[in-house]
Amino acid sequence: MTVFELALRSMRQNVKHYYLYFFALIFSLSLYFVFTSLQHDQSVQNMTNTSVVFFQIAGVTLIVIVGIFTVSANGIFLRRRSREIGLYQLIGLSKGWVARYLIIENILLGLGALLAAIIFGALISRLFVLILLNLLGLEGIVGISFSVPAAFKTAMVYLFIIVITSIQMMLTVYRSSLLNLFQADKRPDLTKPPKAVASAIFALLGLALIGYGYKLSGHIDKELFPNALLMLGSIVTGTYLLFHVTIKWCFYRLRKRKDGHLGLTNSLSIAPLMHHTKANANSLALITLLSAMTITLISMAYSFYYSVEHETRRDLPYDFMFENDPKEALSFKMELEKEGIDVNHHVVQAVLTMGIILDPNDQSYKVEESLLWLPAEQLKQTGADLNVPPDGEAILYDAGASLAGELDEQSKRYPTEIELEQHGQTVMYTLRTLRETNIMNLNAPGSQLLVSEATMNKIAEQMAGTPDYKKIHFDTYQVSDKKELAIASSIYEKYDNDEPLKYDYYAQYKKVLELTGLLIFIAAFLGLVFLISTGSILYFKQMTEAEQEKQSFKTLRQLGFDVDMIMKGIIRKQAIVFLLPLSIGMLHSIFAIKAASFMIRSDTMFPASIAMASYTVIYFVFALFTIGYYRNIVKNAMS
Repeated sequence: MTVFELALRSMRQNVKHYYLYFFALIFSLSLYFVFTSLQHDQSVQNMTNTSVVFFQIAGVTLIVIVGIFTVSANGIFLRRRSREIGLYQLIGLSKGWVARYLIIENILLGLGALLAAIIFGALISRLFVLILLNLLGLEGIVGISFSVPAAFKTAMVYLFIIVITSIQMMLTVYRSSLLNLFQADKRPDLTKPPKAVASAIFALLGLALIGYGYKLSGHIDKELFPNALLMLGSIVTGTYLLFHVTIKWCFYRLRKRKDGHLGLTNSLSIAPLMHHTKANANSLALITLLSAMTITLISMAYSFYYSVEHETRRDLPYDFMFENDPKEALSFKMELEKEGIDVNHHVVQAVLTMGIILDPNDQSYKVEESLLWLPAEQLKQTGADLNVPPDGEAILYDAGASLAGELDEQSKRYPTEIELEQHGQTVMYTLRTLRETNIMNLNAPGSQLLVSEATMNKIAEQMAGTPDYKKIHFDTYQVSDKKELAIASSIYEKYDNDEPLKYDYYAQYKKVLELTGLLIFIAAFLGLVFLISTGSILYFKQMTEAEQEKQSFKTLRQLGFDVDMIMKGIIRKQAIVFLLPLSIGMLHSIFAIKAASFMIRSDTMFPASIAMASYTVIYFVFALFTIGYYRNIVKNAMS
């Protein structure tokens, strides 16, 4: 029998162990093919107006995920087959022959995954385009053809995977002695209990570091870069200590408290984890941190997408606005009426001056800025939901206040005073509070101050004749039927050629929707690939441990234990293996989202909950697969 025939035979025999790896590899390569196809398809680019850079970054990230997954999974498979590799050498076959045999099998397996991935990717490309267009709020028919460059790049990724896994196989074969190969699947990672005092100190230190990182998450907007690094470093270090020391220390304390008599359930759940404590700690800590990162990215991307309409309306309370241009405003209104578009048009007369908003916490702070005084009575006629401030008082409206990361600090400044210089004399007005929204579109000049019409007229009288005094005439428009906004926006484009900062609500909404839709599209599918990869690695590790524990199950059968009694301990073990990294990762992500929430002015709870729920469901499926595999092993061992 040739090496090639032997490799084919081995693949057929091991297909039950490879199917999930094969599926994960096909899905990852298919997704890479789709991303690359979108990157090279000009019709998609023209319709979505998106940059290929997003798909390029997604492709590189996907390669990194696939690379880590294949190396990790291949390492588990090699350890599982270490006895087989040792037997080949024991019967006289050279290390070169064994390495060649493993590499041929690896190439055949990868080649099958590559062909399946390209075919599957070509079939689902149109589905992905439809999902993308739906997220971007676009309508139309896009026909995406088979991309030869995408197939070539996918083949290059396959070649990269084959090279790194082949090197890994050669190193395993050439560096391992026969004794190591035959004992690889039996060697425990820990042979002696940890030192009590040192373990207790490091165990508490791990929890303290995580707690400190969580505490920093509430203050990350102050000194952003150093606090972010400190938070990340403390949580990563704390998580490492948590899995390497804290949990191990808790297990040993439990065993000591029971005088070594763990009982059946604990012997099948806690004892195997202690037996392979180092390998389990490394993988669980890594999966916890990567899960936290993935959940955070998906949650933030979904939060951005979920809040687009609300955020855009806070920036642009009016669908359209003209500033000091009544002729064009009238022309625009006539064109809308010509198209049969019903619109509410209102005029707002405002005043622009220079002034200083004093900071009661810093008497030396005196920075002059443009102030836009807007009359509440006129704004109410446009449909704005607001109250008229008392005479002599103002309210500051700034939709971007929280984006500066200092909203809490800014709010401590109020109430304060506004200082105006009037022909050598100082005039003071009370600034009552800050509201995190706009009362005029964001392209209006100056800081937006809401005052009563009487107050504005008084300021106009006082400041008239000063160098920076200006009257501002705003024409505001609200389209009654929001379905007609697209047509109205296309008409409005004719009037903003000379003003690059002239925004309209619909155009800005669509622009941000396309950007955030693309982000959630990429983040969701990359997160899915990562989830499948990490879930598969946990499954492979538990599958290997199940094979190693066969003899223990046979012994338990001889002692009178049945399948259901054994499965109770196994289910508890899987709960620890799957729920521990998931729950800690989700906890990390909650505080990471809290730290990053200053970038989003809307509530992140609902989007984050959806992302976490989806993540949990898929993880639960992998846990069920693992328990099902264990049950089959136990039944076969006890039959």
